[in-house]
Amino acid sequence: MKLEQRYEGKAKKVYATENPHEYVVEYKDDATAFNGVKKAQIQGKGEINNAITAHLFPLLERAGIPTHFLEKLGDREQRVRAVEIIPVEVIVRNVAAGSFSKRLGIEEGTPLARPVVEYCYKSDALGDPLINTDTAVALGWAGEDELRRIRELALNIRDFLVPYFAERGIRLIDFKLEFGRTHDGTVVLADEISPDTCRFWDAQTNEKMDKDRFRRDLGGVEDAYAEMLRRVTAPAEG
Repeated sequence: MKLEQRYEGKAKKVYATENPHEYVVEYKDDATAFNGVKKAQIQGKGEINNAITAHLFPLLERAGIPTHFLEKLGDREQRVRAVEIIPVEVIVRNVAAGSFSKRLGIEEGTPLARPVVEYCYKSDALGDPLINTDTAVALGWAGEDELRRIRELALNIRDFLVPYFAERGIRLIDFKLEFGRTHDGTVVLADEISPDTCRFWDAQTNEKMDKDRFRRDLGGVEDAYAEMLRRVTAPAEG
């Protein structure tokens, strides 16, 4: 049973349940960009992101990645393990794009010789600034062992997702992850994997199929999200 609201973010609401170790997550249609400066509603986004995440997280579990996901409850809701979110967002980059390209003067679309793992302090007020692991440890946001585990999991997730999407005609350019601690201190993947948190490009045309269509006023946002749901849940090509 969904009880009082515990948290509301830009894309989701989190509710307590009768079980202190479980939450209900509700996905919203709200879309934001540039640290909340640009706001809109993307019709059906909540249902699509819920469905994509509910499809991918069990696959990751079977691949050895612990997650907070328990079950999909409805079009917009999931039952998840209650976690304390570690305020260190992880970005895994396979191809130069977005702020990485702008910050370093590298042409968008340039393949990277190896995956690049970056860390940000999860703070809307500060614009999620880049940090390093020393900063996270020094300020008590995460322990050294936790950060090593987070990096290991992030790269394992990348190794699973890149071929998974490639088999469905999608290039996984980069993606953002969040991790949390369960009641016994176990670090697990939390949040979501969706067009809100990943850059997806069509493998044939390099057409953007993610939230960049909203950020950059490219149009066709709803269609791109719907196409990503279709491909994510489709059998591998060939």
